[in-house]
Amino acid sequence: MNKIYNYIIIGSGIIGLAIARTLRKSEPTSKILIIDKEAKEAVHASGRNSGVLHAGFYYTADSFKAKFTVDGNKTLKEYCVEKNIPVNTCGKLVVAQNEEELTQLYELEKRGKCNGSNVKIIDETKAREIEPNVVTFKKALYSPDTASVNPVEVCAALKKDLLENDVEFIFNAKYLGQKNNTIQTTEGEFEAKKIINCAGLYADKIAWDFGFGKKYTLIPFKGLYLKYTKNKTDIKINIYPVPNLKNPFLGVHFTKTVTNEIKIGPTAIPAFWRENYEGLDNFSFKELLSTLSYEAKLFLTNAFGFRSLAFEEMQKYNKKYFVGLAQNMVRSIDPKGFTEYTKPGIRAQLLDKKKLALVQDFVVEGDKNSVHVLNAVSPAFTCAFPFSEFVVKKYI
Repeated sequence: MNKIYNYIIIGSGIIGLAIARTLRKSEPTSKILIIDKEAKEAVHASGRNSGVLHAGFYYTADSFKAKFTVDGNKTLKEYCVEKNIPVNTCGKLVVAQNEEELTQLYELEKRGKCNGSNVKIIDETKAREIEPNVVTFKKALYSPDTASVNPVEVCAALKKDLLENDVEFIFNAKYLGQKNNTIQTTEGEFEAKKIINCAGLYADKIAWDFGFGKKYTLIPFKGLYLKYTKNKTDIKINIYPVPNLKNPFLGVHFTKTVTNEIKIGPTAIPAFWRENYEGLDNFSFKELLSTLSYEAKLFLTNAFGFRSLAFEEMQKYNKKYFVGLAQNMVRSIDPKGFTEYTKPGIRAQLLDKKKLALVQDFVVEGDKNSVHVLNAVSPAFTCAFPFSEFVVKKYI
């Protein structure tokens, strides 16, 4: 007779791992299985993100992102200290280029304070004391709690903890379908009382199989970073531009990694299929047709300014243009120092099919048999611990 699990979690990214951790704490004897189509954990978004622990000032107070980022920043730092995982507590400056952006800067400060984030507006002189290389127009927003970690190390530590607490993993198990809470995979069939879908780039498709998420589809956006291979001390803090608050992208910025390296990015280039990392990696003709169909609609209607976004982002394939966007935020940096791209990532961005609008927040749907975590995009990594507690408490 096949073993019946209490819970099967699809996806071993940060959200799947964090939900398993929360479940194990509350239910020490439950049978928990995590399946993943890859050979190890965190192969996609969780292992490819910037590693920045966000501070929670970008998001409106009514959102999950606002609710969980501040606490997520704190609890993930605490976990890293407990597990001897390095954390770079370098902070962040958000810089303005003109008077119009100052208004947005004050809006970010207002949101941050509403969300309990430790942020403040500082003048140009103070900004230069914090980061001598920075350029800003009159004011900047300072976030001392923004930090950087290695996301792969964090996910590996979580997996190790879970294995030590009798959570099972089956890798190379690609989801094929489900019937009556029995999951069909390339590694066989597995039955559970409850299925928890944390499948990232394929979470929407799996949700459809259970009757959820029908109003959404995923539109992939490719994130590229360029690494600076000259002097690591040229910049000592994360430097971000004022973003367009109508879209969920934060713009090209300087990231200080946990090893003190400097990189710029990311792009938000519309991709053509879900795992369109490089060349024809994981090419799917079916996904290509579906993605192009929606991207064509967005382009023709110019929904949420998609046309200008697409033109702007495609220009970032030009390295000189890409670097130039970052150069605007600093007094001096050698453009020839940006010599290599880091591993690309794909943002699992949901689109509301009827409204033709990007979904701004995390989405959770489910019933007594299954729960589906959709649109777990940035800052999902930062939010992972408190968000997983919310999902378990409310939906499981």
